[in-house]
Amino acid sequence: MATTRVKKELKDFAKSPVDGVTITPDEHDMFSWSAVLEGPSDTPYEGGKFNLSIKFPPDYPFKPPTIKILTKVYHINVSDDGFICMDILKGSWTPALNIQKVLISFLSFLMSPNPDHALNADRAKQLRENSEEYYKTAREWVKKYAMN
Repeated sequence: MATTRVKKELKDFAKSPVDGVTITPDEHDMFSWSAVLEGPSDTPYEGGKFNLSIKFPPDYPFKPPTIKILTKVYHINVSDDGFICMDILKGSWTPALNIQKVLISFLSFLMSPNPDHALNADRAKQLRENSEEYYKTAREWVKKYAMN
C-alpha cells in the first residue's frame, strides 16, 4: 500500500506542482526523495534555495514522513541538525495529509514563524524581544548557506 501511495503522490505532484518546490525521488529507493524549496518572497528567506531530505516509512500513509532540512536555516521551528517541528509531522498526522500539504505547511512556517510553538527557545525569545535582529540573522544565514 505504501508504494502505491508514494507513487500516486509523485504523480499528483507532477500534475499540480507547488510553486517554488521541486522534488526528486531517489532512483533506487522510491521511499527517499530530495526536495528544493525556494525561499518565499517578502521573507528573510527570499532568494535562498533550501535542500530537504524526505523519507517515507514502510507504513506510510499511516505514519508521517521524516523531513530534514539539509541547508542551514535560522528559524525557530528548525533544529540545529535540520529537523522540522510541525504538528502535522507528529501527533496531528493523518493519512488524509500528503507530502504536498506538508511542503506547503513548511513554506507557511518560513513566512510566519510562531514563537509560541518554537523548537529553538533562544531564537523564539529573540523573535519576541528583537524581531529586527532575528530577521537580520535569518537573512545573513540565507546569504551564507542558501545562495551558493
